[in-house]
Parts: sequence; structure tokens; C-alpha cells
Amino acid sequence: MIELKLYNSRTRNREIFTPIDPDHVRMYVCGPTVYDRAHVGNARPVIVFDILHRVLRFLAPVNGWGKVTYARNITDIDDKINARASETGRSIHDITEETTAWYLEDMGALGELGPDFTPRATEFIPEMILFINELIERGHAYEAERHVLFDVTSYPQYGLLSRRSLDAMIAGARVEVAPYKRDPMDFVLWKPSTDDLPGWSSPWGRGRPGWHIECSAMTRALFGESFDIHGGGADLMFPHHENEIAQSCCLSGRNSFARIWIHNEMLRVEGQKMAKSLRNFFTIRDLLDRGIPGEVIRFVFLGTHHSKPMDWTETRVREAESTLKKWRTICDDAEDAGEVSPTVVQALANDLNTPAALAALHDVAGRRNGSELKASAGLLGLLGDDMGDWNRPEPLARQYASMIDGLVQERKSARLRKDFAAADRLRDRLHAAGVELMDSAEGTVWQCGPNFDPERLRSPK
Repeated sequence: MIELKLYNSRTRNREIFTPIDPDHVRMYVCGPTVYDRAHVGNARPVIVFDILHRVLRFLAPVNGWGKVTYARNITDIDDKINARASETGRSIHDITEETTAWYLEDMGALGELGPDFTPRATEFIPEMILFINELIERGHAYEAERHVLFDVTSYPQYGLLSRRSLDAMIAGARVEVAPYKRDPMDFVLWKPSTDDLPGWSSPWGRGRPGWHIECSAMTRALFGESFDIHGGGADLMFPHHENEIAQSCCLSGRNSFARIWIHNEMLRVEGQKMAKSLRNFFTIRDLLDRGIPGEVIRFVFLGTHHSKPMDWTETRVREAESTLKKWRTICDDAEDAGEVSPTVVQALANDLNTPAALAALHDVAGRRNGSELKASAGLLGLLGDDMGDWNRPEPLARQYASMIDGLVQERKSARLRKDFAAADRLRDRLHAAGVELMDSAEGTVWQCGPNFDPERLRSPK
């Protein structure tokens, strides 16, 4: 038995994960609104919950759990999509089909296993209408001027997830002022559609669902009234997840919707918020087209715990590439993957501590245990054969890997004893041989450049 501890955003505690039904572990994550390419920040929840998906699958047989089901929705009806169709003159169907394919392709390039279900909003309109109708019957929603709104005052626990005051919630939600609302915080479940917008027949006239009802209806259809884990970005905690809890608990009559809520923090670029106005906005496809492999992108994300804001920097990209090249050199001598390092498992079981897991992988690499390194990295979605051979060193570099490791270790020892002259001589010797060094807090990684000359590694006479 290996305990899995996860930080629950709702209780603000780290809890031991126990499935509601040991025979079926269920996780749902809010997915993309498909109207454009996924930017680099969109990749963070994908990688975070792919790691959790992998960990759950790894632990299931160890802990006696049954199957693991992971669902992530696709929002293919939204005002942003409608606006893009109006701007471009293209059909909504063409836009959503194209951008969905882009999204799945780009996330696949990052080594994602992929969810078991990718339900689309347009496939669950009948379930949403039924859900809304039941809320009206139970007195938690009301019809007003062809809209249907959720009555926030009917759920006294509203706000417990985000723990915000009423004023803060109103400000954070950018509440739409509408004369037909009973309370400023009431949110739309159904709204009317004009002839030029997508719409479906309903008891309240032709219209389309609000955003928040989507996930509640989908999880109810797929998983029932409650399930184990709900995930998403921290920006969704309020109002989206707060609204999901309110409408779902009111319909089920239970205090529980998802047992554990997990939120990843946001991404910055070179210390700044990512924004088109700052010219630091880029997509996953932009990175891939620049020749940055998906495995490198994934490694950079894993270097920061999901609960903390992360900073995307070019330095981290170079460090990741150097490390992965070195690790692949070590794995090239291993025919098959061995056992996963217990230290790696322990790190991931401790609230998905990916930085600690990477540190453990550095230790495995230091012992040059290729079989263990391959298996352990595989649990993190790294060093897989399907990631391509972009970073496989030439055989000549592999031949001299032990010699290079020895010189790097000598340099480290010289620096520790403050013999900086000797450390500089070793550095210059490696550089002269075409070996590029990258120093970081975790140690030194190296790679052989195109002008690698092993003869220059030998001690000068």
C-alpha cells in the first residue's frame, strides 16, 4: 500500500486519497474552449493532470483499486467561438473541429497519455436541459425574460471553495448587471439565441447553455452525483468551480460533489505575466515549430510544483534539453526499463511533487542506472520511445560519456575545495573538446556540440 497525499483546495488540507469506490477511481478536469491554438499556459493543467493520471494508474494495482477513468471536456459552444466565426466568416463547426484537432495534436506532442473520455458540450445538450429543469422544479433556478438563472441565495454554502467575501465575489465575477436577475450573483444556466447563433429547442425557447452548467451535466452523466477528483487551473476556482458545486449539490441534495479539488497555479514568461501586449505570448505550436521538442517543454513544466506559479524562461529550456540528452545517453545502454525508483514514487505520491521527482531522477542518472532511469522517467512521461530520437547523442559521445562525467566531477570537486584555477582549467578543457556545460542549482549537465573532439579531452602534456 502506497499512500497518495493530495492537497484539497476545498478543505485547504493535504489529504490521503481514498477512492469513493475502490473499484473505480474517477477524475474530471476542465478542458479547452476550442476557438484558437492552445497557448503555453494552457499546457500546464494538461501536464499536471496527466502526471496525476499516470500516478493513479501506477498505484491502482499496488493499492488494490480497480480501473481509473479520466475525463476532460471540450467546450465547443461559447461566445468566443461565435465571435471568431463572425470575424472570419467561417462556420462554427469548421472552427471547432479544426481547433480541437490542433489541441489534441499539440498536447500529444507533450507526451500526454490522453483522457479516457473527451466529452463535447454539444453532445450533452439534452442532459443540460434536464439538469436545468430539475433545478427549477426544486426551487434553485428561475426563468426570467427567456433566460434561466441559478438562485445563488438558495445555496447557503456558496463561496466556500474560493473563500471570498460577497464583495470580492462580485468583483471577481465581473457580474453582468441585468434587470431580470433577483440577485447580482445569480448566474446564467440558459440564454436565448438569435437566428445567427447556435441554438437548441428547450422549455424556455430556442437558446444555448451557459458555461457553468456544462461540466455539472457531463460529470453527472459520466460519473454520477459525486466522484473522486476535479481539477483545473486556479483561475477557474471562482466563479466556474464555485458555480459547479452550487448547482450540483443543490440537484443531488448532497454536500459533496467532487471529493477532492486540485488547482494548478498560473504561468509567467521571463518573470512577467503572459500577454500579447508584452509580446511574450506564444502557443505550444510556436515552440514546437521553433524546434523545441515536446519532451523539453514537459520537463520545464515539471520543474515547478503545480501549486506554485511557474516561470517559463529560455534558460530553463536549455537546461532541460541538456539534461534530457544526457539521460538518453545513459538509457541507450539499457535494453529494457527496470523498476521505478521508490524515491520517485514517494515524491509523486506526496502531492505530485515533480521537482523532487526530477531530483531523484538526477540521482538515478548519477548512478548511470539506465534501466531504472528509463522506468522512473517513464512515470513522468519522459524518455519514452514515442518522443522521437531528436536528442540521441552520436555513438562517439556515448563512447566518451564516462570520461566526460569524470572530468565534470573533478571540476565539481575543485570548486567545492575552492580551487577555482583548477576548476577553470577543467572547464576550458571540456569546452576545447566541444563539450557544452550547463551549471544549475541541481548540478552540471553536459552535451557534446557539433565540433566534439575526444582527443582534446585527454590531459594536456
